[in-house]
Amino acid sequence: MAGCALLGGVLAGCGSGGGSSASGATDTLSVGLIAEPASLDFTTTDGAAIPQAMLGSVYEGLVRLDQQGRIQPHLAERYERSDDGRTYTFHLRRGVKFTNGADFTADDAVFSIDRVKKDWKLKIARQMDVVEKAEKTDDHTVKVTLSRPSNGWLFSMTERIGAMFSRTGVGDLANHPVGTGPFELAERRRGERIVLDRNSSYWGTKPELSKVTLKYFKDAGAMNNAMLTNGIDVLGTVQAPESLSRFADTNRFRTIEGTSTGEVVLSMNNAREPFKDKRVRQAVRYAIDHKALVDTARSGHGKLIGTMATPTDPWYEDLTGRYPYDPAKAKALLKDAGAEGKSLRLRVPNMPYAVSAAQVVKSQLDQVGLKVEIEPLEFPARWLSEVFTKGDYDMSIIDHAEPRDLWTFADSGYYFHYDNPEYGRLLKEGDAGKPADETARYREAARLLSDDAAADWLYLMPNLMVADKNLTGLPVNQVGEGFELTGVRWAKK
Repeated sequence: MAGCALLGGVLAGCGSGGGSSASGATDTLSVGLIAEPASLDFTTTDGAAIPQAMLGSVYEGLVRLDQQGRIQPHLAERYERSDDGRTYTFHLRRGVKFTNGADFTADDAVFSIDRVKKDWKLKIARQMDVVEKAEKTDDHTVKVTLSRPSNGWLFSMTERIGAMFSRTGVGDLANHPVGTGPFELAERRRGERIVLDRNSSYWGTKPELSKVTLKYFKDAGAMNNAMLTNGIDVLGTVQAPESLSRFADTNRFRTIEGTSTGEVVLSMNNAREPFKDKRVRQAVRYAIDHKALVDTARSGHGKLIGTMATPTDPWYEDLTGRYPYDPAKAKALLKDAGAEGKSLRLRVPNMPYAVSAAQVVKSQLDQVGLKVEIEPLEFPARWLSEVFTKGDYDMSIIDHAEPRDLWTFADSGYYFHYDNPEYGRLLKEGDAGKPADETARYREAARLLSDDAAADWLYLMPNLMVADKNLTGLPVNQVGEGFELTGVRWAKK
């Protein structure tokens, strides 16, 4: 859900120049991150940090996304869609094994799809509701029948709900994940690190890295210092772009900046006053100078978008002009709604990007007469409990990392509590129609969402990393939920 990436001893080891890692080895990698997963089980625990660590590395799906956001076969070597759009037939790769030694077969694929509907505890699992049945044709063929045509279902299978599980390997997913991926879990030390070892029985091209350590830091300063002292090889997510000047030495570092699917959303609780009133939501949007916010909070690193869509979505269009910065109009709307001087709680995760944006939002809303109190909450546990689950907030700020996530506003029970039947109708029509209909209807829905001021979209989070200059193969664009590690390698001396 939230695009929020989570101290262990920092290895101040050998220099990383010349094609070797922070540990001095030529086939290991250490990545610094901020948001630590609360669990390793993304079937029962929400938060983007779990699939970031697990998806694509430990778990794989029948299909996956390439760097351009296109769907490609993966554990299925090919697939067909029926003319009526209701049936998908997947032809599975042979010779694929899980890390517990079991073969991956059609039985496991059917089990995994059925399990989303039966056992998953997350709202995202509803994307599997459209499946009428999944059945085994033979050991390497699976037929999935939908209750109606759905353009979005196949795309959702590239995300966590499409992960394939072993029928004999789901006993303790929180601590012992079992997948078919290029890596397997070697160690997890809470508050410090997750260590992944190369899967020696991997079916595909084996990664050159034999070991990857994901190190979790409590703050960006500690992570930056670890990078400067060769304790890590990659800053997985640059938390404070103004710190990039510390990594200007091109003999040691290189900066990677690409696009992502992470909309940084200023949510407004549509089920609570004063945000039940559209005029107040509109006032908030007019009150925020988005360019100034990105310049101040992100040193200019962040694209303005204006709705819940990103440039890799087929229906994306720039809607930033819908609500230009106009504090006078914001004041007039607040006066008209009788909301002048209202006190608001802005409850945000204690993540650097969210806190820095909150400070700018508070300043700009204060200027139009709203009284904003910032309350940082420990992430993930307390933010997920208080804001996401209980809906106890007026406003919040978080990076929504899931790709193609217009659906989050179609569920009135989701923490936005936005309820517009017309919006839901557009999404249903787009999903059930031809691909061209999907693009047209979703574009219309994105416009409606923006015009209705269901939330405010502060900026699109860039995929911004700092890496040792000798590393190659890091993903430039973040198009899915997992951190892609398979192609990463050290340059030869």
